[in-house]
Formats: sequence, structure tokens, C-alpha cells
Amino acid sequence: MPRFLLLVVLLFAALPGLAQVTPRASLLIRNGRVVDGTGNAWFLADVAVQGGRIVAVGRLAADYPADTVIDARGLVVAPGFIDVHTHIEDDEVKQPTADNFIYDGVTTVITGNCGSSRPDLGRYFSFLDSLHLSVNVASLVGHGTLRKEVMGRANRAPTEAELGQMEGLVARAMQAGAVGLSSGLIYIPGTYSRPAEMARLARVVGRYRGIYATHMRNEGDSVQQAIREALWVGKEAGLPVEISHFKLSGQPNWGQADKTLGLVQEARLAGQEVTIDQYPYTASSTSLSTLIPDAVQADGRDSLRARLSRPAVRAATEAAMVKRLKQRRLRHFSYAVVASFPPDTSYNGLSIEAINQKRGRPHKAKAEAATVLDLVLQHDAGMVFHGMSEADVQQIMRYPFNMVGSDASIRVWRQGVPHPRGYGSNARVLGRYVRELQLIGLEEAVRRMTSLPAQTFGLPDRGLLRPGMAADLVVFDPAVVADKSTFTQPHQYSVGMRYVLVNGKMTVRNGQHTGRRSGQVLFGPGRQVPESAPVRKGG
Repeated sequence: MPRFLLLVVLLFAALPGLAQVTPRASLLIRNGRVVDGTGNAWFLADVAVQGGRIVAVGRLAADYPADTVIDARGLVVAPGFIDVHTHIEDDEVKQPTADNFIYDGVTTVITGNCGSSRPDLGRYFSFLDSLHLSVNVASLVGHGTLRKEVMGRANRAPTEAELGQMEGLVARAMQAGAVGLSSGLIYIPGTYSRPAEMARLARVVGRYRGIYATHMRNEGDSVQQAIREALWVGKEAGLPVEISHFKLSGQPNWGQADKTLGLVQEARLAGQEVTIDQYPYTASSTSLSTLIPDAVQADGRDSLRARLSRPAVRAATEAAMVKRLKQRRLRHFSYAVVASFPPDTSYNGLSIEAINQKRGRPHKAKAEAATVLDLVLQHDAGMVFHGMSEADVQQIMRYPFNMVGSDASIRVWRQGVPHPRGYGSNARVLGRYVRELQLIGLEEAVRRMTSLPAQTFGLPDRGLLRPGMAADLVVFDPAVVADKSTFTQPHQYSVGMRYVLVNGKMTVRNGQHTGRRSGQVLFGPGRQVPESAPVRKGG
């Protein structure tokens, strides 16, 4: 053996600890109840973080070197939650710290849902990269957005040339890093599309290993047909299907969760990859214009105004709205509550019934329908619609391939009277449905907030608490965690999230947002990076 090699061997023999130097952690979380995202039982362990990654999980040595140590005794340590259904595109600059999500334990959001996204996702991702949010962001590309780009609000099938143009836009979005295609089939112009159109576009997504996420064509009287359509699109296109905010809307449809879930279970048993998501509330939230028949809204607001200026069309529209109300077994539009109406903020928090009375109109459904049309012509209000049963919410929540999605934006503090789901969806599941009602177990709830979303949307380094994964972590008190936001007083943050880390950076410390904005853009598996561009880590 050469002399210098012999000296090296002797040196390592004399200093055995030198060969296995423990890397110093920037953060060490001690004594936590680790719920790792797999659904397995919790276990007591320490978690070490360095360089934005988890570097060790287990009963680490007492002298394990770390810059900062947190004692998590009595607390749960879990992967950061992934909110699979958000709409953040309008409020990033207003509230880049995304406090409502962070205080709810959310470290990653999936935006671009319900057929609505930024049209140029490459540009959007560059914007997010320079803005720096407190949460990570992945995005779907919206079918409705692309259809408007090509066809406007036309109520017709696309020509072959137009369909080809949309296919090209979908491919471009997937190459930019979209995680899939979303549809909003109750919204203009998505409602004018047919299943064959969706299948053609979804096939493009499938080539880039993306997902089809759909706000179905109907969530009330025709919900089963809508589920079958969503499943057909996925089967024809050969890609996974994610059904957004799974629900049963309208009193006549309550109690049918066994049938709707049965369709999803049947598809999975047949080998189709399908998941659902849900917000844990009995009210939905969308725009006021969804109360108006689709055909009346075709071709844009100018066309809507022109049609409603004709007395016969307006009378027929009001009659159709009243008929739909009666089908819900309701006498008034009391279930429809304004969340945000910029032209007159005094309407925020009031029902259409109350606004109609405030305007001095007859206490009749027909007059309330007229009030709806007047408001929409002035400005399309954001609404909260009370129309689901708690029994159905609970039955759907028991389904194991169901994820938590808030269907919310980045909330701007004290702006409007929004749905409380934007502040408390995850904390509500953990506090009410896990701790209080014991509807599902803690480990199962965390799995649905972490590894199941990461798997579904193709985020390979998120959703599990194990070495090598991104250090998106939440440390919460299982005895305290709860939502505080209500329908009447929504601007209240969730409690119980003691620490939140995003890419290894402390974003919540001792229950307080630190102001850190270390979120990243997370790209889908089809992203194509130009050779001159730097490759960004993180999904």
C-alpha cells in the first residue's frame, strides 16, 4: 500500500467519528408526534431541516447540531397542507403574505381552477417568481380562459381550426409547467362546450402527464349525469380526473351522496384514476350571474344588456329564475347572500331577499329575480349560496379519495363578507370533524391534505415528511386547532398552527406570521425548460 494511503487509513482508524460527520441543521424540531402524510399511525420523532429540505427524521442524538431548536412536545408535526382548489389570480399583489392560507396550515395552493386561469402561464409563473408569495403555487390552465381567447363568449361548438388553436394553447401551457386542465362547465363560456371538445383538449394534457380537474356541468338536479360526463372525458382522454368541490346542491337532491359517491367508486374499481375534493361547509360561493340562464348571457355583457332591454326576454328570464327557485322548494332568494358588491358595499352580507326589501320592492320571488338582474347589469356580485346538508357533507368527507379544497382566493383582510372557507377549511376539518365529531382519524385527515394532493397533481417532493423532501412543514396543537371564521364574521384566522415552514423558512413562529415570503412556483411534469434557462427546484 502506498505510504500516503496508509496514513489516511490510520487517521480514520484513530478518529472513527470523522467518517460520519453529522451535517448541521438550520432547524431541529424535537419530540413531536410525527404524522408523516402516509396515513400511518403517528410516531414520536425529531425532524431536522437544512437547505430547504428535510435531512433527518427519527430519534436523533441529543447533541445533534442545529442553529434553532423547537420543542414540539404535545404537538403534531406534519407536511405542509396542499389546498387543491384555489383562485388566487386577483389578490397576489394585494396580500402576498397569503395570511389566510398560512394560518390554516397551507403551504402550497393549486390555482387556475373552474376553467379560469391566467392565459399565459409562462408569464404568470415569471411574475410569481419575482413577487415571492408566502405559499408555493402550482396552476392548472383554464378551459374557459382559452376558449375566450379563441372564441370569445360564443354559444356554439368550435370549428376544427378553433379547436386546433385551443389544443396548441393547452400544449403551450403544459410546457410552461401547468399541472393540468380545469373546466368550469356552469360558467360562460365553458357551459357552451360539449364533452367531445373537453376530451380533445384533455388528450393534449394527458400527453404531458397532467390531470383533468372539473367544476362539473351540474351539482344539483343533474349531478349524476355531470359525474358521468366528467368520467367519460377522463376515460376518452386517458388521464386522471379530479372532481372539484364535490357536493349535492339544492334541497331536492339532499341524501343522494351514496349514489354520487357510488359512481366515483365504480369508476375506480374499473381502473379509472379519479379523486374528488371538498370544502367542509354547507354553503357554496360563486358569482350572482349563475342564477341567470346561460343562453341569456351569451356573447358578453353588451349582448346581455341588449337582451334584457327587451321586455319579453326579461319577463321570460325572471320566470325561469322563479321556476328554478320553486324547484329548490324555496319561496324567496334568502339562500343567496352577497359577499362582495363594489358599487354598494352596504349590500355585503345581505341576502337577495333583504336587498329587494331594502329597495322597497314587493316581497315576492318575481321582484327578487328582477333585483338579481338589476344587480348583475350593474356589477356581477360575489355570492354565498346556502344550499347543502350537513349529513351529505359528512358522508362525502368519509370517502377516502377526497381532498380538502377551500375554493378561495387570497383573502384581503376585512374586504367584503366572503365565505369562511377561505380562512378555515383545513383547521375546520381537524378541529370539528377529527377532534370533535371523530368522523375521520387525524392521520387520515392529514393524508388527504398532503400526500394525496401531491400524488394527484404531480408534486413529487411535497406531501410526505421524510428525508429528501421539501421542508414544507406545519406544527400544530391537535387540542386547540380550530377555524374561527363564520358566515357573519368571516375575517378571522384559524388558530392552533404553532409553526409553519415553507421551503425550510419559518413563516409562522409561535402562532404569528413572520412576514417571510419563501414560496416557489411548482411545475407540472410536462414542463419544458429552454436550455438557457435555470432549472428551478421544487416540483
